[in-house]
Amino acid sequence: MADYIVRATAAGAQIRAFAATTRALVERARQIHNSSPVVSAGLGRLLTAGAMMGSMLKGDGDILTLQINCDGPVKGLTVTADSHARVKGSAVEPQVMLPPNALGKLDVGGAVGNGVLSVIKDMGLKEPYVGQTQIQTGEIAEDLTYYFATSEQVPSAVGLGVLMEKNNTVRQAGGFIIQLMPFAEDEVINKLEEKLKTMDSVTNILDAGNTPEQLLELLLGDLGLEITDTLPAQYYCNCSRERVERALISIGKKDLQEMIDDANPIEVRCQFCDNVYNFDTEDLRELIKR
Repeated sequence: MADYIVRATAAGAQIRAFAATTRALVERARQIHNSSPVVSAGLGRLLTAGAMMGSMLKGDGDILTLQINCDGPVKGLTVTADSHARVKGSAVEPQVMLPPNALGKLDVGGAVGNGVLSVIKDMGLKEPYVGQTQIQTGEIAEDLTYYFATSEQVPSAVGLGVLMEKNNTVRQAGGFIIQLMPFAEDEVINKLEEKLKTMDSVTNILDAGNTPEQLLELLLGDLGLEITDTLPAQYYCNCSRERVERALISIGKKDLQEMIDDANPIEVRCQFCDNVYNFDTEDLRELIKR
C-alpha cells in the first residue's frame, strides 16, 4: 500500500480527523540513517505526525518543524514537513539500542527521556510561530496530544505506531489525529472518548489489512464520518548543491578563506538524506568571488 493521508470530518464538522499509512517513508528514513529498531520507531512516529500536521498547513511554501531536544540516549529528533505531506527527519544518535520496556515493546520513551517538544511553523511571516511544551512520556503521541491541548488549545487525540520486523525493516507505520472543534457537544465528546478507550493499536489495525479510511471508520463511523480528501505522503529531501553553496557563502569570506588556506577539500553531508557534497579549494575560491 502506497503511503497516503486521509482527511475527514465527523459529527457535522464538530470533529476533524486525519489518518495515515506511512510504512514506505519510515522505511526510507531507516535505510538512510541505518537506525536501530527503537530509533526507527521513535523517528517513524514523529515523521507520521509531521506528515499529518504538515497537511494542515494552508500555504504552498509553509513549512512545519517538529523538534525534540531530550536527555535520553537518542539526544534529539527533528522532522520537517510541508503542506504536501512531504517529510524528512533525523536523529542525533540513530544507533541507540535499548531493552524492551515493561510491556515488552520498543522503549521509545526510554530513548527520548525528558526534554522539550518544539513545533515551529514557518508561514512566510516575519517570524515563525513557535510552540513549546515539556515532554510528558517520550512516546511521541502522548506528547503531541499534550502539545495540542496546552499550546494550541485544541483538544486532540493522537495515535502513532511503527511495527518492526525481526530483520529491522519496517512492517507497518501509521497514525491518526482527531481534533474537537470549539462547538463540539458533550454527547459527541463522550462517544469519542468511549471509542478511543476500546481502540486497538494503530499498527495492529493496519497489520490486519485495514486502510486509513477503515481506521477512521472504526473510530468515527458512528459519528457520521465524511472523508473530504486524500493526499500522498512521502519522504522527500530538498537539499541540493546550490543550497549547500548558499549556506557556505553565508558563513562569510573570512571563514571560507581559512578553509582555502588549510588546503583541504571539505565535505558537507546532509543530515536528512545523507547526500554528500564535496568542495575543493577552487570551488571555495569561486564562492568567495560570488
